[in-house]
Amino acid sequence: MMKFRVAVLCLAAVGLLLSGCKSMRGVYSCHKPQPYMSAKTGAPLQIPAGLTALDTSGMLKLPTLNEGGAPPPPPTKQRHR
Repeated sequence: MMKFRVAVLCLAAVGLLLSGCKSMRGVYSCHKPQPYMSAKTGAPLQIPAGLTALDTSGMLKLPTLNEGGAPPPPPTKQRHR
């Protein structure tokens, strides 16, 4: 009987943890404005005199695809009546 109670309590605790913000409808709601939403964009970084900036022109290049487009969708299973 004691193991059953412990198991029920553990399942309840796991359920609360997995529900996340869904269970907190009050003060800590996920749908209220969050602090990061009011963040302002700062000025870009300035390179100090006497230093040169890194060449970042090739850092985010994506390789070209030699294939034509997206793959076809997988076949759907049809139910026979």
